[in-house]
Amino acid sequence: MLIPLDTASGPGALLVPYPSMLDVPYELVEHVSWLIYARRRELNSPWRRLGCFKQALLVLAHLRKNETFAQVGAGFGVSEATAWRYVDETLEILAAWAPGLQEALVGLGEGDFVIVDGTLIPTDRIAADEPYYSQKHKKHGMNVQVIARPDGTPLWFSRALPGRTHDLTAARAHGIVQACLTRQILVLADRAYQGAGATVRTPYYHHREQPEHYQQFNRDHARLRAPGERAFAKLKHWRILRRARCSTRRVSRTVQAIHTLLTCDYSG
Repeated sequence: MLIPLDTASGPGALLVPYPSMLDVPYELVEHVSWLIYARRRELNSPWRRLGCFKQALLVLAHLRKNETFAQVGAGFGVSEATAWRYVDETLEILAAWAPGLQEALVGLGEGDFVIVDGTLIPTDRIAADEPYYSQKHKKHGMNVQVIARPDGTPLWFSRALPGRTHDLTAARAHGIVQACLTRQILVLADRAYQGAGATVRTPYYHHREQPEHYQQFNRDHARLRAPGERAFAKLKHWRILRRARCSTRRVSRTVQAIHTLLTCDYSG
């Protein structure tokens, strides 16, 4: 019997494992495996089908390459349901290590500045799911806010809100504006945050029609904000967030887990 090459892979499709490489540091896999080991000891559940290192590798492959549970499960010799449990457990472990807003701002104060921006994490939604449709991006997704250092290093990622949420509304809902005002931290943001007040600074509209010092302000503002794009570039380097197939309720935890992976210190 001939099987067409364009046959869609589904629950009953035959999956063939193949050798592959994962572009993450070996030390990161070890670090995640130690966190898994600690959780297994805490739960008094030392035996699993896969060891801690293999479980860590499975989860990182899923996050990095955005392969389905069926695909990573076949690659590691476990069922789709087992792969889902491994990923779900590990995301919970990693997300617990992500800093909160106040913790992320520790050490910053008057004289410091941060970059605040928002992005859309695309999701598989239907047209009827109006709250998740972003008119700005013309697609369904989840709104995530970031606070980054001047060099683009992410300090904090917010929980995900429905895609139609305006960036300024999201920043206020997460308490970013008030938290930075309390610490007198200067915030550089784009025009979507105009009207935030407090310590938030945004570019001028129609700056080309304004005096030279307005134009110079916008040029300086853009130059200082540019590194902030690196924070989202690092986040979306994990392909799971280029198009999330999971429930919208799981996007926040995935973002927090990846933030932990981006900032964890595994040198020791």
